[in-house]
Amino acid sequence: MDIASFREFWDLVVTVWREGVYGVDISHILLALLIFLVFIAIRNLFTRFVLGALKRGVAKTQTDVDDRIVSALYEPIRFIPVVMGVFFATSVLDIEDTTREFFYRLNRSLVAFTIFWAFYRMTTPLGSLLYRANRVLTRAMAEWIVKAAKIAFVVLGAATILELWGIAVGPIIAGLGLFGVAVALGAQDLFKNLIAGLFVIGERRFQDGDWILVDGVVEGTVTDIGFRTTTVRRFDRAPVYVPNARLADNAVTNFTRMSHRRIRWMLGVEYRTTLEQLKQIREGIERYILENDEFAKPTEVPTFVRIDSFNDSSIDILVYCFTRTRVWGEWLEIKERLAYRIKEIVEEAGTSFAFPSRSLYLETLPDAPEVFPLSPPPRKSA
Repeated sequence: MDIASFREFWDLVVTVWREGVYGVDISHILLALLIFLVFIAIRNLFTRFVLGALKRGVAKTQTDVDDRIVSALYEPIRFIPVVMGVFFATSVLDIEDTTREFFYRLNRSLVAFTIFWAFYRMTTPLGSLLYRANRVLTRAMAEWIVKAAKIAFVVLGAATILELWGIAVGPIIAGLGLFGVAVALGAQDLFKNLIAGLFVIGERRFQDGDWILVDGVVEGTVTDIGFRTTTVRRFDRAPVYVPNARLADNAVTNFTRMSHRRIRWMLGVEYRTTLEQLKQIREGIERYILENDEFAKPTEVPTFVRIDSFNDSSIDILVYCFTRTRVWGEWLEIKERLAYRIKEIVEEAGTSFAFPSRSLYLETLPDAPEVFPLSPPPRKSA
């Protein structure tokens, strides 16, 4: 091996070093890689000190919204050094115009992605402010606005990145519009449920946690109001997914919003009950209801204890009152104590409750059939 061969080998090494990968000098590639690693190290230091100090600062404030915003922006902010590392690493590369244009679009796409990612993440903590405006917006409406905002940021971010890469979004939207018309013709129920859901939320018929009765559909507790369906959990804990159109078309009773719970009984006493006994029973029941603080007063709600009708087998007394509590279990206890007291009042009056019966009156008995004696058997002759 002579010196000429060694020089030839060295020239080959230099040529490979200078041309590198796709004509890029290897030294520039190593420098770009070093710059990127430096920004990755800066990212860890930035996360540890700067974001840590920011978290400690917002933790001292009285509101928790800023804490949620910082937590939501934590990952997008940590991604900024990565974007900067890619930008500065590619800027030192001696590359052709075509490749440089590619990296230019890549850097702009990373910046756009980071911005819309931050907006998307901030939507949830900022949406919590809408939950507090319960006089204007219900919780379900606020949740829908948050979901719509997230979808909007995703769509805008995707459109921005596509435009950066030279992909025209307008024709795509126009094509999707024609496709949407075709889909809408076959998905009328879907859009009907979406529109009905907007009306249900806008009218504030109910919200999460309300006990409702949908006439002919379901009775239970609302757990979630979605874009297409509303989830109602029955009292046996089984979830029922009701299309929003059914909620808009059917009568909905919201028991959670009632001010009192009603008790309506029709008590039947025997016909042998005297007038004085009827008055004693009626006045005793009425006195118990009016003097008991568990029942609402007549000035608040209708309250009646009256002799109502003469039934087939009883004299009926109407008991119509309302309890102050709206809790079902407490209402059952109050109703049970009222039943005990009514039982005592009827027994103290010296009468009893009637039960279904029927009396049969016969003025005369029909004539009994005449009995004819049997003729004796003939005697035998001697």
